[in-house]
Amino acid sequence: MCGIIAYIGKKSALPVLLNGLHKLEYRGYDSAGIALSCGSEISAWKSVGKVADLEKKVRLLEKNSHFNNAQYGIAHTRWATHGEPSEINAHPHFSRSKKIAIVHNGIINNYLDIKEALETHKSDEFISSTDTEVLVHLIEHCYEENLLEAVQIACQRVKGTFGLCCLSLDDPDKLIVARRGSPIAIGIGDDEVIIASDPIAIVAYTKKVIYLEDDDIAVVDKSGKVEIFSLSGTLVDRDQSKIDWLPETPDKGDFEHFMLKEIFDQPEAIRNTLRGRLDYENASAYLSGLKMAPTELTQIKEIKIVACGTSLFSGLLGKYAFEEFSGLSVDVKQAADFSDYPLATKESLVLALSQSGETADTLNAIREAKQRDIPLAAIVNAEGSSLSRETMRGVYIHAGTEISVASTKAFTCQAVTLLMLALKLGRARLLNANQGKEMIEDLEKLPDLISQILENQNQIIEVAKKLSAYDNCFVIGRGYFYPVALESALKIKEVSYIHAEGYHSSELKHGPLALLTKNFPVISIANQGPHYEKMLSAIDECKARKAPVFGSITQGDKQAKSQLDSFFEIPPVSPPISALITTTALQLLAYHTARFRDCPIDQPRNLAKSVTVE
Repeated sequence: MCGIIAYIGKKSALPVLLNGLHKLEYRGYDSAGIALSCGSEISAWKSVGKVADLEKKVRLLEKNSHFNNAQYGIAHTRWATHGEPSEINAHPHFSRSKKIAIVHNGIINNYLDIKEALETHKSDEFISSTDTEVLVHLIEHCYEENLLEAVQIACQRVKGTFGLCCLSLDDPDKLIVARRGSPIAIGIGDDEVIIASDPIAIVAYTKKVIYLEDDDIAVVDKSGKVEIFSLSGTLVDRDQSKIDWLPETPDKGDFEHFMLKEIFDQPEAIRNTLRGRLDYENASAYLSGLKMAPTELTQIKEIKIVACGTSLFSGLLGKYAFEEFSGLSVDVKQAADFSDYPLATKESLVLALSQSGETADTLNAIREAKQRDIPLAAIVNAEGSSLSRETMRGVYIHAGTEISVASTKAFTCQAVTLLMLALKLGRARLLNANQGKEMIEDLEKLPDLISQILENQNQIIEVAKKLSAYDNCFVIGRGYFYPVALESALKIKEVSYIHAEGYHSSELKHGPLALLTKNFPVISIANQGPHYEKMLSAIDECKARKAPVFGSITQGDKQAKSQLDSFFEIPPVSPPISALITTTALQLLAYHTARFRDCPIDQPRNLAKSVTVE
């Protein structure tokens, strides 16, 4: 969601801040702002819309040495939570005296109580609708002679989450940074410090980074010195890490949108996920990051998968594989529900899934598991993320950076990783060696089979053209194809703004049929498999209500072809692999449908890439 970048050092802060804002754009945002400490005042610029709009304002000052000489400042991309997108609500926010400025990620849950108290005791006037402005007024209310102490006291009084950075004219040449539940990384350079909510904005300047932990408060100065304290004021020690990856340059190449590029990235991304992890000798998988001995794997009695959004649906696909291959009972929980109802034991394995590794509800879920001493592992894409650091055990999917808000390759790579884990657990329980080898062979074929779909999009484009004329649709599937239906409906609604709902095909009779008319299409995943005949019956039910039915079929299936109004074909392969190929085809369907409807595909309205608030 929101993004923070801050700089303090010996060079001009402005170029670093602007570059950082651009690096953070992929997260999704609706406004942006910059504040620079310029001697006797803090100068700020804000803009609704893109960072480029803010940059146009700031570039007018390039010849003004007063601003170019500023050596520390803070900047922010905002995703609206309290108050509409506007320049007034955009960060940075100021204290009543205009001497303190702050940027903030997270949500202050008790901001209305604090606001009322400040208005009563100090006659404070607030110009924005944000919780962040209340926080900076509280910091000034607590300020006496030391900015660090003021932030410590203020953070003790607030309830909620924060990643924040602030500067003060009365406490110059330093920045104060704090974290609770919202990520903050401090990059240590040569006589400079770069602070960001995502290390992607730091790595161009330094590979040395310190990740703050919850309720840490840090003081950084122009010399590059960093001191970290607890909320109570005790000096604490945090290890310095090395960023051992390079950021990918956001480049669409010959593609019109990042989403399309990332769909086409999938064959290579899946190869990266599989590379070095298929154990041919034992017909199993190498997943060393799990750090679990074979005896530990056999002691697992159940699996609890916790995730949100797209990761939740990949977890549901994994559930089918775990139960089929290993016989283990698997419960897939929306992460927020696990935090509230953590029904798991020390014989469970809690498996947390997140593309960003910063999803607030998923982090809360794993913290609850840790508190209860429940075995825990993560499947995550972002190296150095909070989830990877807090679990200390799991698997990186190596999907590469996603720029488009709608996740595509992360879903397929997460699902591939879950299939490998299901294979590993299955070989310890139900699967014989021949079955394990068949699964390995299927996984090896997957990238090339997806490439076939990508190279032959004409059928999918024809379906998309027809779907784009409607404002509602259902996507139905069964077995492995049920989570694919859920994920595909999510993609359609995210990027095309069509109201799409995913259903298990057996649920049609239990209510959804009431909505079907000639103006309400259904997308059916009718690939051949264990539930093939029942899917054909579901298609008949929809056709009987005059609903147009589109969908996927197995190549050469004349019967399914005759029942659908429009279709695209999927190569014949085992159900779990077929599910992933079909997912890719349906991603393309969502993309082309959005293109026909002229939607802003890479950054849909109201959405953010990384959901870092509850």
